[in-house]
Amino acid sequence: MRRPDSTDDLDDPYAETRWPMAAAVAVAMGLTVLLPGSLRLAQPWVLPTFAGLLVLVLLAGDPGRISRRTTFLRAASIALITVMSLGAVWSTVQLVDDIVRGGSATDSAPELLQASGSVWLITIIACALLYFELDCGGAAARAERMPHTPDLAFPQQLTSELGLEDWRPNFGDYLYLGLTNATAFSPTDVMPLAPWAKLVMAIQALTSLAIMGLVVARAVNVLG
Repeated sequence: MRRPDSTDDLDDPYAETRWPMAAAVAVAMGLTVLLPGSLRLAQPWVLPTFAGLLVLVLLAGDPGRISRRTTFLRAASIALITVMSLGAVWSTVQLVDDIVRGGSATDSAPELLQASGSVWLITIIACALLYFELDCGGAAARAERMPHTPDLAFPQQLTSELGLEDWRPNFGDYLYLGLTNATAFSPTDVMPLAPWAKLVMAIQALTSLAIMGLVVARAVNVLG
């Protein structure tokens, strides 16, 4: 169903604000700065600077609520996700390597918990942004029209008895998906229907399982 015409995005019930996404990016970049140097992709200021500039571009190009569908804004969103994903993948690989080798970044219990917890949260936020941007073509596309078969099926979309036929997921729903998938290592209440969604959720679950398993093993060694 198409959204009703509106001359003011603030009155559009289906267009969501970009600020929760921007706040999540800020949290992830803050955690990146706090990581040990060996777990960062670049100098502490590099990724936050690129991510911050891209967020400002998105906020300036589509202020208020997300409603504009342009190639430029889409490219900026993809670039932001690429920056976040590269940083998360690099930090995860380096964390695993450091734990396996017994490196200095995880040499003590406080350092182990701080580094692993930060990397784990960064991967959750990166995956949430990925779900948010790719599901049904992105937030602007979802605000305009939801497809008959979404890429990610939320409970509100699967249960007609709830009377939420016009319901749209927002960034908070995708952040919740990223968190539950990282803790349960499998889908909980959100079902991946598109191949890309199944692949991303599988990679996230395996990554989270590897981080938690290795952290427990390393903690036993450090505390022992």
